[in-house]
Amino acid sequence: MQLRLLVTFEKVATVLSLTQAAAELRYAQSSVTAQVRALESSLDTELFDRLGSRIRLTEAGERLLPYARQIIELTEEARTAVAGTEEPSGTLTVGTMESLTSYRLPPLLEFFHHRYPKVRLSLRTTIGDETRQALRQGTYDVGFLMEEETEHTGLESEVLAVEPLALVASPGHPPAGKPVATADLVGKSLLATEPGCAYRDLFERELKSVSPADSPVDFMQFGTIEAPSARRRPASGSRCCPR
Repeated sequence: MQLRLLVTFEKVATVLSLTQAAAELRYAQSSVTAQVRALESSLDTELFDRLGSRIRLTEAGERLLPYARQIIELTEEARTAVAGTEEPSGTLTVGTMESLTSYRLPPLLEFFHHRYPKVRLSLRTTIGDETRQALRQGTYDVGFLMEEETEHTGLESEVLAVEPLALVASPGHPPAGKPVATADLVGKSLLATEPGCAYRDLFERELKSVSPADSPVDFMQFGTIEAPSARRRPASGSRCCPR
């Protein structure tokens, strides 16, 4: 098994996309496909199931993945040892949510890149449950979460900051400029990101605690935190976001 074939396999297995793997490895997609097939041929087994435009690991691929990662890591350690330097290198896969990626991490990532230029950062945008699962499986090296819970089974966690939760409304909206209780928001038009987002779930639980049983909490849902702010006149609604 050639090392470059294992590197390509590991990348495809991580992102589960030939197109994305090719972009991150700076290969043509045809080269990635050819390398995966060459590795499958050398092992005489299929490593991926092809489901139209989607792929997933076969059982053989699942068994090979941890060995591939060990081989890649040992190779990088050997190169560092031979070079006589302890400067970190390799790939650091980071899982985080969209809001943190957009508003909190850019200065940190810039600082990290200048300090450790040989480390390749690979960002994965996922919500809390998916990030924790990927960390436990070894798919992610580091994860940034924004949740009430600060302890997670099988993971080492550290609180970096406290994020206030703010309700944002247009200047012409009735609650704007006045003290607002949670009960005042029952029945109002609310904009939010998808379920599973930490601050969306927190806000929803708070609303349900004061809502009548026959008055379910209703959100206008957006798949991205940028979508509500891109509306020209959001005067008819309020939205929940971290500040």
